[in-house]
Parts: sequence; C-alpha cells; structure tokens
Amino acid sequence: DVQLVESGGGSVQAGGSLTLNCTASYEYTVTGTTVAWFRQAPGEAREGIAAIGRTATANYADSVKGRFTISKNIAKNSLYLHMDNLKPEDTAVYFCAQARGIRTFCSGGRCSPSLQITDLDFWGQGTQVTVS
Repeated sequence: DVQLVESGGGSVQAGGSLTLNCTASYEYTVTGTTVAWFRQAPGEAREGIAAIGRTATANYADSVKGRFTISKNIAKNSLYLHMDNLKPEDTAVYFCAQARGIRTFCSGGRCSPSLQITDLDFWGQGTQVTVS
C-alpha cells in the first residue's frame, strides 16, 4: 500500500512560520508523480493549496500564493510545505497527497500541476495547523 506520513504541524502565532513534511511511499516516487498539499478547515470542503509535478514548476491557490512554498527532496522521497506569514484563516488540518502519475490542469493554453482533489490518489492522515 502507498503510505504518506505528514509531520510538522502545530500551533503558531499569526505572522509566524511552519514547515510541514511528508514522506511518500517508494512505490511512487515524488519525481514521477504529482504531489500536493490540501487543507480542510472545520465545516469546510478540502481545498488544494499547492502542487508540484515532475519539474520544479508549482501551482498555488490564490489564498496562499506568495506565502507558502512547496518543494520536494528526491533523495528522501519527501514533500515539504514551508508556510510564512501565517494567518488565523490558515487554521486547518493539512494533508499531503500523491497521484499515480503526472496530473495537470490546463487553462488558456497553460498547464500547471493539478490542485483538483479528484486527480490525487493517495492521502496522508493529516496534521493540524492552528494559527492564533
């Protein structure tokens, strides 16, 4: 089975920073698949916030653009989400997710790693981030 294990969540004051880690199963490498971070606040739908594919090109939701950075470590088969200037509205459970292959979303002739929940096949258990 594919397993994704997140860590790095916690409580932080507004304006602070956190880095989330996700270790992926070696059945699918982070190099050859789309990997992403989603989050879900209480009473809200799960939303995609950052995704990265085969290259270093990333796709971000408008709500986190300029504040969050997604990256991957190929040697460790790991995914990271560095979050700066955190706001109370960033409070949520954060999930890492992985697709079986490369998934892209194309609009206006431009394609980016997909943030569509239906494009991701495997999910971690989630880690809580609380911003006060």
